[in-house]
Amino acid sequence: MSIDALQTRIRKFKNPSMLGLDPTPELIPPHLIEAAYAQYGPTLKALGEAYRVFCTALLDELSDVVPAVKLQSACFEALGWEGVKVMQELMVYAKELGYYVLLDSMRGDVGNIATVYARSLFGEFEAQGEIFRPYACDGVTINGYLGSDGITPFLPYLQDNSQKNIFLIIKSSNKSSREVQDLISGDRIVHTAMADLAMRWSQNLFGKCGYSEIVAVVGATHPQTLKSLRKRYDRLFFLVPGYGAQGGTARSVQYAFDRFGHGAIVSASRSIIAAWQKDEASDGHDYLQAARKSAEKMRDDILKFVTVL
Repeated sequence: MSIDALQTRIRKFKNPSMLGLDPTPELIPPHLIEAAYAQYGPTLKALGEAYRVFCTALLDELSDVVPAVKLQSACFEALGWEGVKVMQELMVYAKELGYYVLLDSMRGDVGNIATVYARSLFGEFEAQGEIFRPYACDGVTINGYLGSDGITPFLPYLQDNSQKNIFLIIKSSNKSSREVQDLISGDRIVHTAMADLAMRWSQNLFGKCGYSEIVAVVGATHPQTLKSLRKRYDRLFFLVPGYGAQGGTARSVQYAFDRFGHGAIVSASRSIIAAWQKDEASDGHDYLQAARKSAEKMRDDILKFVTVL
């Protein structure tokens, strides 16, 4: 799915938000964990099954609310191959439901390994006439601070109607990002140098909506940076993490959008998938209702400051 298609879904849903699936045992309702242990024993397979049930139900519940989903690979990889298998199956299911699917795996390497990463995520493998595509994702997060050697292997997959995207870290939401990303480099700040590179790599990658297939990741916790980058890089689509649990607000993320309410999507994970924990009386059986209520509130709060035309 291209950025054109993602922007179209955002306009259809009137909702510029992305569901983040970052499951850990602490965030999953106890009855789901207990049911999985009863079936598979105290094993990683049981936890993987609990993740599957939890995330599948969330995808079903929110398929008419949010246009896109982000899967945090570290959460699934923590369970070994059992978790990776669940993650791959969830991506396929999310695509079947119509979601834009982002794999948040923060790839970052160079040379042949970068080429292998790009092929594994966006390409295909052939074995005795059978074609395999291991990851059913539309986009992947990338650490571009290794320079062009880590980016160029991905660029062919963003061309020729392949409808793939890379999400490039420009200014991350964590407080210590300033230790590197806000340093002065000549007459530029380091994170603007990275944004300049994103524009350079975007040659022939602009869609009908005007945005590059290379997406800029800019944290919700830096509203003034969002504002300045939006003004300077009007052809980069923004992913804005850090909403909710990390401190980003609807008021702060408004600066990621243009005057038509286009050009950005805001992600939230724990504030939605663990919304049931906000009620001390909840035992987790109402986790879907709580997640839906939180996702709708996030949408409505953002739309108080942003009008999506």
